[in-house]
Amino acid sequence: MKSQKVVITGGPSTGKTVIIQQLESFGYYCFHEIVRTMTLEAKQKGNPESFVSNPLAFVKDPYEFNQRILSGRIDQHSKSVNINNPYVFFDRGIPDVLAYMDYFNQSYTPDFEEACSTRRYDKVLILPPWEEIYVADNERLESFEEAIEIHEHLKNTYLRYDYDPVLIPTGTVKERITCVLNALKENF
Repeated sequence: MKSQKVVITGGPSTGKTVIIQQLESFGYYCFHEIVRTMTLEAKQKGNPESFVSNPLAFVKDPYEFNQRILSGRIDQHSKSVNINNPYVFFDRGIPDVLAYMDYFNQSYTPDFEEACSTRRYDKVLILPPWEEIYVADNERLESFEEAIEIHEHLKNTYLRYDYDPVLIPTGTVKERITCVLNALKENF
C-alpha cells in the first residue's frame, strides 16, 4: 500500500503540533517539525539576550541553516516511502522552506526550487492564524502580525507549486481532527 503524504502547515502558533500529536496518538505516522530544535540550538550558540523574530539572526550562515532545514525535510520525504500506513503526516513540508526564505527576503539556489517540484505531497492542509491561541516562546519568535504574513507566504508558495491547500478552520482539537480526516476522505 502506498502511503498518502499529507502536509500540515500554517504560520506559527496555529495548532499544527497539537494536531500532529493527536494524529500520532491515533496510530498515524507523523514526521515532526525540525526547525524548533534547530532554532533553539542556534539561539543558544548566538546571543540569547537578543530577542528578534528572525531565527537566522542567531546563525553565522543563514543559507547553510536553510540548507539544513531543506535537507531534513527531504530526508523525511524520502523516509515516508517506506512507511506502511494509509497516511503519513508532515509537520511542515519542503515548500515551507521557500515560503520562510521569501518572507525573510532571502535568495535561494535552484536546488531549493527543484526539491519543491520533484518531491511532491498528496495533500496540503493549512491552518489559519488564530490569535486566541497565539503564544510566542523561546523558539517561536514571531509576533502575531508576522504570523499572518507568514501564513500568506506559505499559502502562496504551495499555490506556486500547484497545490490546492485545504484550509482547516479553527476549533477544538477534536473538531480540527475531524476536518483533517474528512478532507482526506474527500480527495483520496
